[in-house]
Amino acid sequence: MAELIARLDPKSRAASRGLSDLAIRNLFVIPTIAFLIIFNIFPLIYSLGYSFTDFRASSKAPANFVGLQNYRDLLADPFIWTNFTITAKYVVVSVTGQVLVGFGLALLLNRTFPFKGLITTLLMLPMMLSMAVVGLFWKLLYDPNFGIINYALGLGSFEWLSDPGIALYAVALTDIWMWSPFVMLLSLAGLSAVPKHLYEAASIDRAGPFYVFFRITLPLVAPILLIAIIFRTMEAFKTFDLAFVMTSQPTTELISIRLYKMAFQEWQTGKSCALAYIVLIMVLTITNIYVKYLNRAKER
Repeated sequence: MAELIARLDPKSRAASRGLSDLAIRNLFVIPTIAFLIIFNIFPLIYSLGYSFTDFRASSKAPANFVGLQNYRDLLADPFIWTNFTITAKYVVVSVTGQVLVGFGLALLLNRTFPFKGLITTLLMLPMMLSMAVVGLFWKLLYDPNFGIINYALGLGSFEWLSDPGIALYAVALTDIWMWSPFVMLLSLAGLSAVPKHLYEAASIDRAGPFYVFFRITLPLVAPILLIAIIFRTMEAFKTFDLAFVMTSQPTTELISIRLYKMAFQEWQTGKSCALAYIVLIMVLTITNIYVKYLNRAKER
Protein backbone atom coordinates (compact mmCIF):
# COMPACT_ATOMS: atom_id res chain seq x y z
CA MET A 1 0.00 0.00 0.00
CA ALA A 2 2.83 2.41 0.88
CA GLU A 3 4.45 1.78 -2.50
CA LEU A 4 1.18 2.52 -4.28
CA ILE A 5 0.78 5.80 -2.39
CA ALA A 6 4.38 6.84 -3.02
CA ARG A 7 4.19 5.98 -6.71
CA LEU A 8 3.81 8.96 -9.04
CA ASP A 9 0.46 9.31 -10.80
CA PRO A 10 1.17 8.56 -14.49
CA LYS A 11 -1.43 11.16 -15.54
CA SER A 12 0.15 13.95 -13.54
CA ARG A 13 2.09 16.84 -15.10
CA ALA A 14 5.25 15.75 -13.27
CA ALA A 15 5.02 12.30 -14.85
CA SER A 16 4.61 13.79 -18.30
CA ARG A 17 7.83 15.71 -17.76
CA GLY A 18 9.62 12.55 -16.75
CA LEU A 19 10.15 13.41 -13.07
CA SER A 20 10.50 10.36 -10.86
CA ASP A 21 9.65 10.17 -7.16
CA LEU A 22 13.34 10.40 -6.33
CA ALA A 23 13.77 13.50 -8.51
CA ILE A 24 10.80 15.24 -6.89
CA ARG A 25 12.10 14.40 -3.41
CA ASN A 26 15.56 15.70 -4.24
CA LEU A 27 14.04 18.84 -5.73
CA PHE A 28 12.69 19.79 -2.31
CA VAL A 29 15.21 18.18 0.05
CA ILE A 30 18.53 19.17 -1.51
CA PRO A 31 17.90 22.98 -1.49
CA THR A 32 16.79 22.75 2.14
CA ILE A 33 19.93 20.84 3.14
CA ALA A 34 22.10 23.28 1.19
CA PHE A 35 20.41 26.24 2.92
CA LEU A 36 21.02 24.71 6.37
CA ILE A 37 24.66 23.96 5.58
CA ILE A 38 25.40 27.42 4.18
CA PHE A 39 23.58 29.55 6.75
CA ASN A 40 23.74 27.39 9.89
CA ILE A 41 26.27 24.58 9.94
CA PHE A 42 29.10 26.34 8.10
CA PRO A 43 29.05 29.51 10.30
CA LEU A 44 28.83 27.28 13.37
CA ILE A 45 31.96 25.34 12.42
CA TYR A 46 33.73 28.48 11.17
CA SER A 47 33.16 30.32 14.45
CA LEU A 48 34.29 27.25 16.39
CA GLY A 49 37.63 27.46 14.63
CA TYR A 50 37.94 31.17 15.45
CA SER A 51 37.20 30.48 19.13
CA PHE A 52 40.64 28.85 19.41
CA THR A 53 42.45 31.89 17.98
CA ASP A 54 43.19 35.51 18.92
CA PHE A 55 41.56 36.76 15.71
CA ARG A 56 40.27 40.35 15.58
CA ALA A 57 37.95 41.35 12.72
CA SER A 58 39.19 44.96 12.97
CA SER A 59 42.80 43.96 12.38
CA LYS A 60 44.57 42.62 9.30
CA ALA A 61 46.90 40.58 11.49
CA PRO A 62 46.68 36.82 10.93
CA ALA A 63 44.83 34.72 13.49
CA ASN A 64 47.13 32.86 15.88
CA PHE A 65 46.09 29.58 17.43
CA VAL A 66 45.83 29.93 21.22
CA GLY A 67 44.10 26.65 22.09
CA LEU A 68 41.71 26.85 25.03
CA GLN A 69 43.12 30.15 26.30
CA ASN A 70 39.99 32.12 25.30
CA TYR A 71 37.78 29.70 27.20
CA ARG A 72 40.03 29.79 30.27
CA ASP A 73 40.11 33.59 30.28
CA LEU A 74 36.33 33.84 29.98
CA LEU A 75 35.58 31.27 32.67
CA ALA A 76 38.04 33.01 35.02
CA ASP A 77 36.59 36.48 34.36
CA PRO A 78 34.37 37.59 37.29
CA PHE A 79 32.58 40.13 35.06
CA ILE A 80 31.45 37.35 32.73
CA TRP A 81 30.03 35.44 35.68
CA THR A 82 28.24 38.61 36.76
CA ASN A 83 26.63 38.74 33.31
CA PHE A 84 25.60 35.10 33.65
CA THR A 85 24.13 35.81 37.10
CA ILE A 86 22.12 38.74 35.72
CA THR A 87 20.95 36.56 32.82
CA ALA A 88 19.92 33.72 35.15
CA LYS A 89 17.91 36.14 37.31
CA TYR A 90 16.26 37.56 34.21
CA VAL A 91 15.40 34.08 32.87
CA VAL A 92 13.87 32.96 36.17
CA VAL A 93 11.73 36.10 36.58
CA SER A 94 10.70 36.28 32.93
CA VAL A 95 9.86 32.61 32.34
CA THR A 96 8.10 32.24 35.71
CA GLY A 97 5.97 35.29 34.99
CA GLN A 98 5.14 34.07 31.47
CA VAL A 99 4.08 30.65 32.74
CA LEU A 100 1.88 32.07 35.52
CA VAL A 101 0.25 34.73 33.34
CA GLY A 102 -0.02 32.56 30.23
CA PHE A 103 -1.44 29.55 32.03
CA GLY A 104 -3.82 31.76 33.99
CA LEU A 105 -5.14 33.32 30.78
CA ALA A 106 -5.53 29.87 29.26
CA LEU A 107 -7.65 28.76 32.22
CA LEU A 108 -9.87 31.82 31.79
CA LEU A 109 -10.22 31.27 28.04
CA ASN A 110 -10.91 27.54 28.34
CA ARG A 111 -14.66 28.05 28.38
CA THR A 112 -17.39 29.29 26.10
CA PHE A 113 -18.24 33.01 26.18
CA PRO A 114 -19.09 35.74 23.65
CA PHE A 115 -16.31 37.03 21.39
CA LYS A 116 -13.90 34.36 22.61
CA GLY A 117 -12.11 34.17 19.24
CA LEU A 118 -11.69 37.94 19.02
CA ILE A 119 -10.37 38.23 22.57
CA THR A 120 -7.92 35.34 22.01
CA THR A 121 -6.65 36.99 18.82
CA LEU A 122 -6.16 40.34 20.56
CA LEU A 123 -4.24 38.67 23.40
CA MET A 124 -1.90 37.08 20.85
CA LEU A 125 -0.97 40.39 19.21
CA PRO A 126 2.01 41.27 21.49
CA MET A 127 4.09 38.27 20.43
CA MET A 128 3.59 39.20 16.76
CA LEU A 129 5.35 42.55 17.20
CA SER A 130 9.03 43.28 16.72
CA MET A 131 11.05 43.11 19.93
CA ALA A 132 12.76 46.41 19.15
CA VAL A 133 9.38 48.11 18.63
CA VAL A 134 8.06 46.61 21.88
CA GLY A 135 11.17 47.82 23.71
CA LEU A 136 10.73 51.40 22.44
CA PHE A 137 6.99 51.29 23.21
CA TRP A 138 7.52 50.18 26.80
CA LYS A 139 10.37 52.64 27.22
CA LEU A 140 7.83 55.39 26.60
CA LEU A 141 5.38 53.76 29.02
CA TYR A 142 8.09 53.69 31.70
CA ASP A 143 9.10 57.32 31.10
CA PRO A 144 9.11 59.15 34.47
CA ASN A 145 7.76 62.39 32.99
CA PHE A 146 4.85 61.35 30.76
CA GLY A 147 4.73 57.54 31.06
CA ILE A 148 1.27 56.14 31.68
CA ILE A 149 2.51 53.45 34.11
CA ASN A 150 3.60 55.94 36.78
CA TYR A 151 0.37 57.88 36.27
CA ALA A 152 -1.80 54.76 36.61
CA LEU A 153 0.03 53.53 39.72
CA GLY A 154 0.39 56.97 41.28
CA LEU A 155 4.18 56.69 41.53
CA GLY A 156 4.99 60.25 40.51
CA SER A 157 8.36 60.44 38.73
CA PHE A 158 9.59 56.96 39.57
CA GLU A 159 12.63 55.97 37.48
CA TRP A 160 11.91 52.45 36.22
CA LEU A 161 14.76 52.10 33.74
CA SER A 162 17.30 54.34 35.51
CA ASP A 163 17.09 52.59 38.88
CA PRO A 164 19.79 49.85 38.93
CA GLY A 165 17.73 47.68 41.25
CA ILE A 166 14.49 47.89 39.24
CA ALA A 167 15.62 48.11 35.61
CA LEU A 168 16.10 44.36 35.11
CA TYR A 169 12.63 43.61 36.47
CA ALA A 170 11.14 46.32 34.25
CA VAL A 171 12.67 44.65 31.18
CA ALA A 172 11.47 41.24 32.42
CA LEU A 173 7.95 42.64 32.84
CA THR A 174 8.02 43.74 29.21
CA ASP A 175 9.13 40.27 28.15
CA ILE A 176 6.30 38.75 30.22
CA TRP A 177 3.76 41.02 28.49
CA MET A 178 5.11 40.08 25.07
CA TRP A 179 5.47 36.31 25.39
CA SER A 180 2.79 35.24 27.86
CA PRO A 181 0.42 34.74 24.87
CA PHE A 182 2.79 32.05 23.56
CA VAL A 183 2.45 30.08 26.80
CA MET A 184 -1.28 30.78 26.75
CA LEU A 185 -1.61 29.33 23.26
CA LEU A 186 0.17 26.09 24.11
CA SER A 187 -1.69 25.80 27.40
CA LEU A 188 -5.01 26.20 25.62
CA ALA A 189 -4.07 23.33 23.33
CA GLY A 190 -3.27 21.18 26.35
CA LEU A 191 -6.45 22.15 28.22
CA SER A 192 -8.64 21.40 25.20
CA ALA A 193 -7.16 17.89 25.05
CA VAL A 194 -8.10 17.00 28.64
CA PRO A 195 -10.95 14.42 28.52
CA LYS A 196 -14.22 15.97 29.67
CA HIS A 197 -15.36 12.77 31.38
CA LEU A 198 -12.64 13.24 34.02
CA TYR A 199 -14.20 16.53 35.08
CA GLU A 200 -17.66 14.92 35.04
CA ALA A 201 -16.44 12.10 37.28
CA ALA A 202 -14.83 14.59 39.65
CA SER A 203 -18.06 16.57 39.76
CA ILE A 204 -20.03 13.43 40.61
CA ASP A 205 -17.55 12.66 43.40
CA ARG A 206 -17.97 16.27 44.63
CA ALA A 207 -14.24 17.01 44.25
CA GLY A 208 -13.19 20.56 45.08
CA PRO A 209 -11.67 22.97 42.53
CA PHE A 210 -8.17 22.65 44.02
CA TYR A 211 -8.34 18.86 43.87
CA VAL A 212 -9.53 18.97 40.26
CA PHE A 213 -6.77 21.41 39.31
CA PHE A 214 -3.86 19.60 40.98
CA ARG A 215 -5.07 16.05 40.27
CA ILE A 216 -6.52 16.36 36.77
CA THR A 217 -5.77 19.62 34.98
CA LEU A 218 -2.16 20.29 35.91
CA PRO A 219 -0.82 16.71 35.50
CA LEU A 220 -2.39 16.34 32.05
CA VAL A 221 -1.28 19.77 30.83
CA ALA A 222 2.22 19.48 32.34
CA PRO A 223 3.93 17.97 29.23
CA ILE A 224 2.78 20.82 26.95
CA LEU A 225 3.52 23.35 29.67
CA LEU A 226 7.07 21.99 29.91
CA ILE A 227 7.45 22.37 26.15
CA ALA A 228 6.47 26.03 26.49
CA ILE A 229 8.98 26.45 29.33
CA ILE A 230 11.73 24.88 27.21
CA PHE A 231 11.15 27.26 24.30
CA ARG A 232 10.80 30.34 26.47
CA THR A 233 13.88 29.50 28.56
CA MET A 234 16.01 29.18 25.44
CA GLU A 235 14.72 32.47 24.05
CA ALA A 236 14.97 34.34 27.37
CA PHE A 237 18.57 33.18 27.77
CA LYS A 238 19.36 34.76 24.38
CA THR A 239 17.40 37.99 24.93
CA PHE A 240 19.17 40.99 23.45
CA ASP A 241 16.75 43.41 21.80
CA LEU A 242 14.59 44.38 24.77
CA ALA A 243 17.37 45.02 27.26
CA PHE A 244 19.58 46.77 24.69
CA VAL A 245 16.83 49.11 23.49
CA MET A 246 15.24 49.90 26.85
CA THR A 247 18.17 50.61 29.17
CA SER A 248 21.96 50.74 29.43
CA GLN A 249 22.20 50.00 33.15
CA PRO A 250 25.08 47.66 34.16
CA THR A 251 22.54 45.61 36.13
CA THR A 252 20.72 44.78 32.87
CA GLU A 253 23.80 43.74 30.88
CA LEU A 254 22.71 40.25 29.87
CA ILE A 255 25.25 37.79 28.52
CA SER A 256 24.02 38.43 24.96
CA ILE A 257 24.71 42.16 25.36
CA ARG A 258 28.17 41.41 26.73
CA LEU A 259 28.73 39.14 23.72
CA TYR A 260 27.68 41.92 21.36
CA LYS A 261 30.03 44.45 22.98
CA MET A 262 32.92 42.00 22.94
CA ALA A 263 32.37 41.15 19.26
CA PHE A 264 31.38 44.48 17.69
CA GLN A 265 32.70 47.18 20.02
CA GLU A 266 35.89 45.68 21.41
CA TRP A 267 36.49 43.56 18.28
CA GLN A 268 37.65 40.52 20.26
CA THR A 269 36.35 38.18 17.60
CA GLY A 270 38.08 34.99 18.76
CA LYS A 271 37.11 35.47 22.40
CA SER A 272 33.53 36.40 21.48
CA CYS A 273 33.23 33.19 19.45
CA ALA A 274 34.39 31.26 22.52
CA LEU A 275 31.80 33.06 24.66
CA ALA A 276 29.09 32.24 22.12
CA TYR A 277 29.96 28.55 22.42
CA ILE A 278 29.90 28.72 26.21
CA VAL A 279 26.40 30.20 26.00
CA LEU A 280 25.40 27.50 23.50
CA ILE A 281 26.63 24.73 25.80
CA MET A 282 24.75 26.22 28.76
CA VAL A 283 21.51 26.53 26.78
CA LEU A 284 21.83 22.94 25.55
CA THR A 285 22.50 21.73 29.10
CA ILE A 286 19.45 23.51 30.50
CA THR A 287 17.33 22.23 27.60
CA ASN A 288 18.44 18.63 28.19
CA ILE A 289 17.44 18.91 31.86
CA TYR A 290 13.99 20.11 30.82
CA VAL A 291 13.69 17.32 28.24
CA LYS A 292 14.43 14.71 30.90
CA TYR A 293 11.62 16.09 33.07
CA LEU A 294 9.39 16.19 29.99
CA ASN A 295 10.02 12.51 29.28
CA ARG A 296 9.23 11.66 32.89
CA ALA A 297 5.99 13.65 32.71
CA LYS A 298 4.96 11.80 29.54
CA GLU A 299 5.61 8.42 31.20
CA ARG A 300 3.19 9.16 34.05
